[in-house]
Amino acid sequence: MHFVDAKGILTGGKGVYGMNVYRGCSHGCIYCDSRSKCYQFTHPFEDIEVKRNAPELLEQALKSKRKKGIIGTGSMSDPYMHCEEKLGLTRKCLELICKYGFGAAVQTKSDRILRDLDLLEEINRRARCVVQMTLTTWDDRLCGILEPNVCNTKRRVEVLEEMRSRGIPTVVWLTPVLPWINDTPENVTAILEACAEVKVKGIICFDMGLTLREGDREYYYAALDRHFPGLKEKYIRTYGNAYEVPSPNRAELMNLFRSFCRDHGIMDSPEECFDYMHHLPEKYEQMTLEGL
Repeated sequence: MHFVDAKGILTGGKGVYGMNVYRGCSHGCIYCDSRSKCYQFTHPFEDIEVKRNAPELLEQALKSKRKKGIIGTGSMSDPYMHCEEKLGLTRKCLELICKYGFGAAVQTKSDRILRDLDLLEEINRRARCVVQMTLTTWDDRLCGILEPNVCNTKRRVEVLEEMRSRGIPTVVWLTPVLPWINDTPENVTAILEACAEVKVKGIICFDMGLTLREGDREYYYAALDRHFPGLKEKYIRTYGNAYEVPSPNRAELMNLFRSFCRDHGIMDSPEECFDYMHHLPEKYEQMTLEGL
């Protein structure tokens, strides 16, 4: 872990903003796209870059925004990595989001988010807060291989249930689904049934498969050699150096996914899920215009 003074903290505009307090990750997920060279990391991925002045930058930015909106975090680096326990920068930023009347869309794999339930509830009461959880693998043993340094899927479902009980809406990312590893109807069905049980609003699944780029591909293949001997060669024969790596079961699994979501009233279109997460409720927008 190392500290930097960042020049800015918010990206985006027109009421939809992005924020990453940390750069890099300690969860060790074998498929992580953020390792890709296109993101131009100048330090080892596990050597977490901490933007120590993130709260100060965020407050300056929020003070200057005329239009309230949703601030998303967690798309590149999980905001609830191990270092957050000691540093608390994500919490400080949530406090400011709440103070200035913005909404939040928080994406994580970690149950550390439960520490900030009080803030998430208050943000959701004042504006909107959506908690997003990535779920990939129902089997605990396999989950420990694919996502070794973070709580397992069943614990994440418990987090989703806790959010539901507090009235905080949730969205699940069902991705990636790894060819010949977790791309089975049994695995996908178990995750979908858990999502229905905790009444998630939507599930984001672009396709059944994963993407591999330079940097990410090498790390993933090294993990395949360690845990699934011979599978790397099967990937190379089947996909070469392709960016998109679809499951051979993609058609069956996507039909299963869409049918299940339709039958249970769960949003299954990424566009619909993003639209839901990125917009403040009309009532709140009207109250803001009236000077709340």
